[in-house]
Amino acid sequence: MPKIKPLITRINDQRGFGLAETLVAVAVLGTAVVAFVVSLSAGSLAVSEQDKETVAQTLAQTQMEYIKNYPFNPGAATYPAVAAPAGYTITINVNPVSGTDTNIQKITVNILRSGTSIFLVSDYKVKR
Repeated sequence: MPKIKPLITRINDQRGFGLAETLVAVAVLGTAVVAFVVSLSAGSLAVSEQDKETVAQTLAQTQMEYIKNYPFNPGAATYPAVAAPAGYTITINVNPVSGTDTNIQKITVNILRSGTSIFLVSDYKVKR
C-alpha cells in the first residue's frame, strides 16, 4: 500500500510557478496583446481609406449624373458642381470632341481630398 502523507505535508510540498516561468508567460501574453492591437489599428486604417474611396466614387457618380441631366451648353467650359462634403473638392472640365459634331462634349470630373486627386471619371454629354 502506498504511504499516505499527512495533509499538512502535502500542502507544503506543492510548488507554484517560479519567476522564470511567470516572466515567460507575461512576455508571451504581452506579445499577443501587442499583435492584436497592431492588427486592429491596421484594420481601422484600411476601413478609413475604403470609406474615403467610397465617398469619392459616389460623389463623382452623383456629379456626372447631375451634369448629364443639366441642359446642354455647347460653349460651356464647366458645369455647376454639386455640394461636396467637408474636405472634398470637385473640379469639372468640359472639352468639345474634335470633329464636325458640336453636340458632343467630353466631361471629366476630378474628386480631390485635401488638394490631392483621389478619383477621376470621364464621360460624354450629348445634346438630345
